[in-house]
Amino acid sequence: MATDPWGRPTLHDLKTVIESFEKLDGANSRNTERIELAVPAEITTRRGNLIPAMTREISRYGVGLLHKGSLNPGDVRLKMASETREYTYSVAIEWCTPVENGMFISGGRFLGKPEVSDVEN
Repeated sequence: MATDPWGRPTLHDLKTVIESFEKLDGANSRNTERIELAVPAEITTRRGNLIPAMTREISRYGVGLLHKGSLNPGDVRLKMASETREYTYSVAIEWCTPVENGMFISGGRFLGKPEVSDVEN
């Protein structure tokens, strides 16, 4: 069975990409502490296209993402959910670069506080 070229990256995909970055010693220096966070996410572009994604990391000011397909810099909506709540953020994608297996990593800056809604069962 063929895999969806636009489907959500798997946790295995994420671990492989993170391991390849760990080999780049000292390449990522930031002013704010980042926390590894691997949860499913959904990106909505300005044109309304939905891109399944996985978060890579999060900080107080932004988020790192892994997804299939390139993103142009600019404002998007990012949806993440827990078992009880759904969070929607406005994010300014600042960069996007290809990595292995046809995937891309991107980084974005939060543009305010998230919208929070309860998940209905």
